[in-house]
Amino acid sequence: MGKETSKANDKKLRNIKFRNRLGNLIPKIMIAPTFTVSLVCVYGFILWTIWISFTSSKILPKYDFVGFEQYNILFTQEPRWWVASLNLFIFSGLFIAICIALGLTLAIFIDQRLRGEGVFRTIYLYPMALSFIVTGTAWRWIMNPSLGLERLVQQLGFSDFTFRLLVESNVAIYAVVIAAVWQSTGFMFALFIAGLRGIDNSIIKAAQIDGASLKKIYLRIIIPSLRPVFLSAVIILLHLSIKCFDLVMALTSGGPGYSTDMPATFMYAFAFNRGRLAFGAASAVIMFITVMAIIIPYLYTELKGTRNAR
Repeated sequence: MGKETSKANDKKLRNIKFRNRLGNLIPKIMIAPTFTVSLVCVYGFILWTIWISFTSSKILPKYDFVGFEQYNILFTQEPRWWVASLNLFIFSGLFIAICIALGLTLAIFIDQRLRGEGVFRTIYLYPMALSFIVTGTAWRWIMNPSLGLERLVQQLGFSDFTFRLLVESNVAIYAVVIAAVWQSTGFMFALFIAGLRGIDNSIIKAAQIDGASLKKIYLRIIIPSLRPVFLSAVIILLHLSIKCFDLVMALTSGGPGYSTDMPATFMYAFAFNRGRLAFGAASAVIMFITVMAIIIPYLYTELKGTRNAR
């Protein structure tokens, strides 16, 4: 009896161990296809793009090594790259500053617990539900001199009114800024309203008891408390601006000429339209390095803050 009982217990233990192993193995099996596809199609193609940038590839890839030749051409012989870089600098600065300013203002306005808060929140968040393609197409109609705002105002009797952002190369980049701000302000509003609602009310009440005005409470207590939200907002918006492609293509297609070119549209034009695959890959690698220079410090800050909190 003792041996039979021992065998039964051993069998139960083996069954339990098998079930535990199977339970641990099933999630890995389920994740494995996604992990493999990500490993090959994301990280694999990143490495492939880096390698292609060191070759002389044209329409089709060639695996001859020519060193930094493409990067040398990019920075010394291609003025269009510098136009795209300047546009990125102008676009990013205005896009980030205006989105954060408007998003914070709207969040403070909604945080006053006004009537109809849900309606205002829906209105502010609606553009965020649209893609940049839809946004670009809609604003292209609005800014079209023969169809949109300019024609509407002129028909109202203001015949001297002009609104030609899309057709004047020296100001066309600001049309992209306007459309991007309209698209992303709602997202910033959502971030800041979440941050405002997460602030401890006892601190605010203590300041009110001490006689602090509403202006001082916001400037010295509430807004400084939103520092992590500001950091996240800047990182997200900067990342969006660096890889901005679909909005520019839908709104201006990089024109007039190439006055609204951005690094992403520059890369696409040279890699696929002009058959200079290695040159386009070199510009893509520069964009990748720029994005990594933004994301890595952000991740380091977040992880450091998490460890300190523990």
